[in-house]
Amino acid sequence: MKENQTLVIIKPDGLKKSLTGNILTKLSQTNLRIVGAKVVQVTEELAELHYSHLKNEPFFEELKDYIMGKLYGSNYERVLALVYKGSNAIEKVRKLAGATNPEEALPTSIRGAYGRITTSGVYENVIHTSANAKEAEREIKLWFDPSEIVEKIYPAVRNKSSFEWKTKFKDLT
Repeated sequence: MKENQTLVIIKPDGLKKSLTGNILTKLSQTNLRIVGAKVVQVTEELAELHYSHLKNEPFFEELKDYIMGKLYGSNYERVLALVYKGSNAIEKVRKLAGATNPEEALPTSIRGAYGRITTSGVYENVIHTSANAKEAEREIKLWFDPSEIVEKIYPAVRNKSSFEWKTKFKDLT
């Protein structure tokens, strides 16, 4: 079995509905290790970078507003970002999360149990998970500094002039 890591984001609707504990309990079934966790207020820049692969889609602006919590009021402009690591982490988490469309997800999955589609067609699917190893690496580097992860998972270098951590990769988009 291959050990890898994946980004998991409990989205603003998951926080608004107080589902954090339920989601973490379900994720614990994977027997993976949490190696990074933090609450993040998602900026427009972070939202655009995270969803850069969807920037030409007609729903891009709604998607950004969703991850930024703009749909839920000022008390919910945050997400819980986590890095899980372990054997087949990406596959295990994606299976447990369920299909992106909550109506197509198994009722026992996170999205099937807690997600919905709004009247405007936005998938409120409460959780984001990395699609594959390449995306997991890009997303983890986008959301976390190496100092925020308790295990070394990717090579990183420190910028001596500013004392800021920078990854060896030039572009996260």
